[in-house]
Amino acid sequence: KRREAPSIKVSRCTFPNSPVVFEFHLKCNRVCSCLQVIHVACVCAGHNASRDVVTLVKSVLFHRRNPLHFHFITDSVAHQILSALFQSWMVPSVQVSFYDAEQLKSEVSWIPNKHYSGIYGLMKLTLTKALPADLSQVIVLDTDITFATDIAELWGIFRKFTDKQVIGLVENQSDWYLGNLWKNHKPWPALGRGFNTGVILLYLERLRRMRWETMWRLTAERELMSMLSTSLADQDIFNAFIKQNPVLVHQLPCFWNVQLSDHTRSEQCYTEVSDLKVIHWNSPKKLRVKNKHVEFFRNLYLTFLEYDGNLLRRELFGCPSPNSPQSIQLQSALEQLDEDDQCYDFRRERLTVHRVHLYFLQYEYLQADDTDITLVAQLSMDRLQMLEAICKHWEGPISLALYMSDAEAQQFLRYAQASEVLKNRKNVGYHIVYREGQFYPVNLLRNVALRNAPTPYVFLTDVDFLPMYGLYDYLRRSVVQLDMANSKKALVVPAFETLRYRLSFPKSKAELLSMLDMGTLYTFRYHVWPKGHAPTNYAKWRTATTPYRVEWEADFEPYVVVRKDCPEYDQRFVGFGWNKVAHVMELDAQEYELMVLPNAFMIHMPHAPSFDISKFRSSPSYRHCLSTLKDEFHQDMSRKYGSAALKYLTAHRSI
Repeated sequence: KRREAPSIKVSRCTFPNSPVVFEFHLKCNRVCSCLQVIHVACVCAGHNASRDVVTLVKSVLFHRRNPLHFHFITDSVAHQILSALFQSWMVPSVQVSFYDAEQLKSEVSWIPNKHYSGIYGLMKLTLTKALPADLSQVIVLDTDITFATDIAELWGIFRKFTDKQVIGLVENQSDWYLGNLWKNHKPWPALGRGFNTGVILLYLERLRRMRWETMWRLTAERELMSMLSTSLADQDIFNAFIKQNPVLVHQLPCFWNVQLSDHTRSEQCYTEVSDLKVIHWNSPKKLRVKNKHVEFFRNLYLTFLEYDGNLLRRELFGCPSPNSPQSIQLQSALEQLDEDDQCYDFRRERLTVHRVHLYFLQYEYLQADDTDITLVAQLSMDRLQMLEAICKHWEGPISLALYMSDAEAQQFLRYAQASEVLKNRKNVGYHIVYREGQFYPVNLLRNVALRNAPTPYVFLTDVDFLPMYGLYDYLRRSVVQLDMANSKKALVVPAFETLRYRLSFPKSKAELLSMLDMGTLYTFRYHVWPKGHAPTNYAKWRTATTPYRVEWEADFEPYVVVRKDCPEYDQRFVGFGWNKVAHVMELDAQEYELMVLPNAFMIHMPHAPSFDISKFRSSPSYRHCLSTLKDEFHQDMSRKYGSAALKYLTAHRSI
């Protein structure tokens, strides 16, 4: 029988300052408040806090049934990371706004603060000024929070505020404000045990009316005369203010902020772990904290840490979200694809929007000079072992795109933190591109790494090659020698390979030539794909002492140094085949001179074949689609470059 459409009943209820329509789906017993946007504010600065925010956001998105608007007060680092992440995440019914912490620092920089969070630990005091004037209520969260329930339940507590209450807080679960933790321990004044500010309900509209900015400042000035500095940042000032104005606080049930710091009595807050709503990892020890239910808490946290964020892109039930220009453009492109096309999967892959987390680890870079060069490469988990070796061979900046799942990204984090080599290198930018789809998006990865290179020049390579020792300095000298600032040149670094997993790496060109003659090394891919590097002219390179020009030939795919403003890689090519060839063709079409460097080399290290090359070798349809994409690329080149591209079409037809 044909199923009847589920009946919908619509009724109205009123929230403070916001009429809301609820849709009750009677058949499924699910509720969606389509018009009730929940506002969440968070202060986030630096690389580590940006990673923490992602786990917090995942836990909120997992449970939510309402549209959300996140408000982030950030430094420049967190702004760059989070704006790129949310833009590529494309979660329906989620808005994100950013506010420059630099412009707020003067509001709190006068307050001496001993807390490890530094000046950013005081930023929550400025929210009435930082956030939009028409925003009346907001939930304020620390970055080390994990939700175990729908955040709408917490938002609903605003309705329980009395007319005078302006702040909702959970009581502090340690004895800190009782002043009995150690001898001569003198905390700031607080009401009883005080309150923890990891989770706050702020009634902004009322706070502004009572001139909050003036009141907290007067409180801080008064207490600092005797306390000299804060120990717990904004929390001390909030508590001193509440001590003087207890009628203004609404005490939240303690399960809305179960605090797992040292000396807490969080076990007294709940009977069953199923009662918990919010876990707060407010100990410097984080997951190593002592608690009888710590395994449950740790597993909850790890669940969201490694949860596939792509699954959170789902539409809210019964709440169609307004499409962004990006999603409208994407939908239009998808509708133009023919699902009966044999190569549909390849074309679909080009339109996949991958989540991108830039600068996943701490990153620091100071440009050496205007000749500086970044090594640009991409990799997945199976090439992770190459990172330490590359760092030993290349001392300059590196930009890497890593193709990983959420769980693999955490494995990589642990690997990097355990490696002395990687820990000591702060000029390596690790950009996570989260896995989605069935093909390896090799050229998307290259473009992510290329776009985020901080230098005027880039060395475009692959992660399974080791540069010769000293290549970084040699390339910088070559940039000057060949006047690359004022000319369009692509410097070719000749590529070699070894079949040995353990290699005594040559320290000079003479040593490499000796190993080449002995059969320890080979010119790269000479036995399987000689076309790829034959135009380098290895015979001439053996005796060359000055850079020499070579001409483009069909299927040439050298590794080159170019200005960063070079064309990007063509993202239609995924998996194996033609991904570098197409890029070199476009360099040639734009009249880049291909110059081979006489004293540079790189060596490919052996590894198991990738999954994509295995598919290429075993699948006729894969090879057919790659050929089809080549034809379309040639046609696009002809349209884009006219007569300059005719030689590529002729070369292609003669193959």
